[in-house]
Amino acid sequence: MSRPFAEVIGDPISHSKSPRIHGFWLECLGIEAEYRATHVTAEALPDFITARAQDPDWRGCNITLPHKIAVMDHVADPGGIRSSIGAMNTIARNDAGGLFGTNTDAGGFYAPLADMALAGAPIVVAGTGGAAHAVLFALSRLDVGPVTLLARNPLKAAGLLARFGLKGDVRAMDAALPPAQLFVNTTSLGMTGQPPLSPDLSPLPADAVVYDIVYAPLVTPLLAAAEARGLQTVDGLEMLVGQAAIAFELFFGAPPPRDRDEELRGRLLA
Repeated sequence: MSRPFAEVIGDPISHSKSPRIHGFWLECLGIEAEYRATHVTAEALPDFITARAQDPDWRGCNITLPHKIAVMDHVADPGGIRSSIGAMNTIARNDAGGLFGTNTDAGGFYAPLADMALAGAPIVVAGTGGAAHAVLFALSRLDVGPVTLLARNPLKAAGLLARFGLKGDVRAMDAALPPAQLFVNTTSLGMTGQPPLSPDLSPLPADAVVYDIVYAPLVTPLLAAAEARGLQTVDGLEMLVGQAAIAFELFFGAPPPRDRDEELRGRLLA
């Protein structure tokens, strides 16, 4: 007998911890469903979504690199994600059975920063991809100070700052960092199999926070360098679990047991 399922899609996908996160929550709640990881190339994305839309057991999917922008062409957008964040990381079914896209990355990114005083604070963000869209959207809602965007494509980066109404400037990926209260890596640099992101962190003040959304490995070269300087760090599991919690409820109709986050983290790190 078939049973409901959701999944995470990307290229590559073998590094994903999402099946372990959602699987843990399904087990805790006794929900008879499963969550998978599925390798989907850019070329296969349209046919994949068409086929899944016709499967009554499919509850939706999370979306990782490199599909967060391309997927917007294939699902409904009732929340105006295209015009606001400009990237989707989740597809789910509406009450009529149709597919819609949304973005849970922004909420997942924001959660660890909720108690930090960032209004007016200078920020540095590395990257301009789908994850950067969600991060910059969240920062725009926090009324942060100037944002320095490190990017390979300066025109694209300048467009992103303008899109989110953020004042700041654009620098090359290897440019010297300005003093900043928060440094965020939204790129895949530092991920297993990728070259590291290794800026000189000495311009950052002693109370700065370094936030790396990469979670494989959990302690990236960037975070290791930050910890060596005694800076506060936020690892990729914080955002991953936060965004997954929002998506889980969309897929399975129940909030995940966040009171068991420490147990979940222990499993993910085992």
